Amino acid sequence: MKIYLASASPRRKELLRQVGISFKTMPSMVEEKITKTEPHEVVEELSYQKAVDVCGRLAAEGREDFVVIGADTVVSCWGEILGKPKDREDAVRMLQKLQGGSHQVYTGVTLAWKYKDMSPMYATFSECTDVTMYTMTEEDIGRYADSGEPMDKAGAYAIQGLCAAYIQGICGDYNNVVGLPVGRVCQELKKRGLI
Repeated sequence: MKIYLASASPRRKELLRQVGISFKTMPSMVEEKITKTEPHEVVEELSYQKAVDVCGRLAAEGREDFVVIGADTVVSCWGEILGKPKDREDAVRMLQKLQGGSHQVYTGVTLAWKYKDMSPMYATFSECTDVTMYTMTEEDIGRYADSGEPMDKAGAYAIQGLCAAYIQGICGDYNNVVGLPVGRVCQELKKRGLI
């Protein structure tokens, strides 16, 4: 089975490589539409849209015996879902909201696979990790926002980057916070005989 990652995320690519999964990248081009309100449902919905898009494109090209991995990550804090910041000001707002407490990081994953002469099959799941941050000063937040690192990250921070200096602790899967619960992905692929 050929594996395709429906994402251009360098973090997700690195996590798959880390566990020895060979894959090709085919980013989803779907316009994301959110109809859900609960964080775990939102990420599951978006991961499904991405996987279906890439699966459909591969099938249209006549490909078979493949698996697509679609994923989406959001941060949830005090009832607000935080995706990627629109600009520096939005990044600062998100970082201020995350200060001195715990929040949740949700990643939804959809596996879409197709064997010869069969319709595609799908499996969707999500993981949640609690993250507790130390308090950042306004100066810390401004300096971090100016680094540019927050701009393409859900919740405006990278646990594996400069923001590691402000992470007090986590409860759950660290890789989930990075962007892909790769251990769970491997187990779900194995369970279905896809790797």
